[in-house]
Amino acid sequence: MTSLPPSQKSVIVRGSGPGLLLAHGAGSDIEDSYGPVLESLAARRTVIGPNYPGSGNNPLGDLPLTLDRLADHIVESAVQSGVHSFAISGFSLGATVAVRAAVRHPERVAALVLSAGFARPNARLKLVIDTWRALGAPDGDSRVLASYLSLAVGGTRWLDARSHEEVEEQLGLFAAGMPPGTDAQLALFDGIDVRADLARIAVPVLVVSPLGDLLTTPVHSRELADGIPGARLATLDCGHAIAAERPAEWAAVITEFLDGVGG
Repeated sequence: MTSLPPSQKSVIVRGSGPGLLLAHGAGSDIEDSYGPVLESLAARRTVIGPNYPGSGNNPLGDLPLTLDRLADHIVESAVQSGVHSFAISGFSLGATVAVRAAVRHPERVAALVLSAGFARPNARLKLVIDTWRALGAPDGDSRVLASYLSLAVGGTRWLDARSHEEVEEQLGLFAAGMPPGTDAQLALFDGIDVRADLARIAVPVLVVSPLGDLLTTPVHSRELADGIPGARLATLDCGHAIAAERPAEWAAVITEFLDGVGG
């Protein structure tokens, strides 16, 4: 296994029972991507949530990030936590990481849940990421970036229902700063393409598509589901930020699927 050595201080481990490994999104961390559903998921499973290099309290380090290294990194984090076989729940970029982990470590991966994910960035997603990186440059305006990200990750219905004060609170959280590894993680989008991996996946797979996702639009979820033999497709009425908008429904969909397939 060629990997970035995980720092166990940057790995969340909760609950007991069958293993569930989490893979978070780019420019995020485990608490940001999964925080509101961690306790629900840990009620029935041993949840392992490693932060990527450059996220949470895990330093970016000197080695360049690659998809293979991130896949190996999360798997090694689970193994070092004492969990040797597991399902993987991947969110956004984490869905792509989960696909690669299942191909590189088939002996350890029992099932996949791929939420708000993608197999490769299409022209629209590349435009979104390029704009994010440009606005996040050292000389960029943090409030403009916060506004852009709020519009990108928030579902239209959810944002329309927010008060001015709630929106300002969210802008403050975004403007406080992205994880230090954000640009390195976003740079991965330039070369990601796991379409050839999809047909090699031989475990039960659930693809969760947020219908109002403006970041990784539903076309990406359909591409994942169509490319993976036997994959199931479920939808949620929300935007990209599933954990913020539909935490109970998301946790229920994940749990019910894994219970049904023994993952």
